[in-house]
Amino acid sequence: MATSTLKQLPKATAEIEINIPWAEIKSTYDEVLTQVSRESELPGFRKGKAPQKIVEGKVDKTKIYEEVIKKIIPKAYAEAVSEHKLQPITSPKIEVVKAKQDQDWTVKATLSLKPKIILKNYKDKIRELKKTKVKIWTPGEGKPDKEEETKKLTVDEIIGALASEAEVELSDELISQEANRLLSELIDQTRQLGLTVEQYLISKGKTNEQLRAEYAQTAKRNLSIEFALAEVADKENITVSQEDLNKILDKVEKPEEKEKLKKDSYYLAHLIRQQKTLDFLSNL
Repeated sequence: MATSTLKQLPKATAEIEINIPWAEIKSTYDEVLTQVSRESELPGFRKGKAPQKIVEGKVDKTKIYEEVIKKIIPKAYAEAVSEHKLQPITSPKIEVVKAKQDQDWTVKATLSLKPKIILKNYKDKIRELKKTKVKIWTPGEGKPDKEEETKKLTVDEIIGALASEAEVELSDELISQEANRLLSELIDQTRQLGLTVEQYLISKGKTNEQLRAEYAQTAKRNLSIEFALAEVADKENITVSQEDLNKILDKVEKPEEKEKLKKDSYYLAHLIRQQKTLDFLSNL
């Protein structure tokens, strides 16, 4: 059975070093080889009837070991996470440190954990911001009605106030993954416009390094706001009921869109909870 050691790193990051015994790797290798043998068609043999030794000599062992890795590492990683009682929030970064025949393998997994979140005086900040929105009545002018007395804060203003009062310690790996996702979206958008990323960079007068740095900063802000809103929702016990979900689903007319939303109900609930949290902050 695989064994593992845990190392806690700064910025809500953990590193697990996993040792996988050769006996377990060999057993998995034999399973994969057996499956490959069943599907192999070699000259002079019916499909799946060639001896394994002959098949092993003909196939690319690298591809067999790739299948072994796909089978064995996720299992060993899941066991290590369970053993150390971790709650990763993203897929891990996996590095194969040692993988030699007839020797135990060593794998390193770097994972992002839920960040530490400190919410300071966000309620006071939002209330103070609201005061700046109060319309001052001057004698001689028509007295404003209740709706005009205080203008509502915009979503950007609420988020800005919350962000200024929230400290969120994010994993570098988490920021990197989010920045890569944003960059991937940019690549798709530029392709749709018939542009390459290089042409886009030229048009904006930016280098690739500048663009990546900007997206890393955007990713950091977006994630910080996301976690800050979730922390407010937790503290204020803001929840989403089935009735809340049904209200949204009932408004969707196309059956295929409704079915898609039902399948993504977890994400839909996340969006509803986020909106409820913004409404709560708006009404402070």
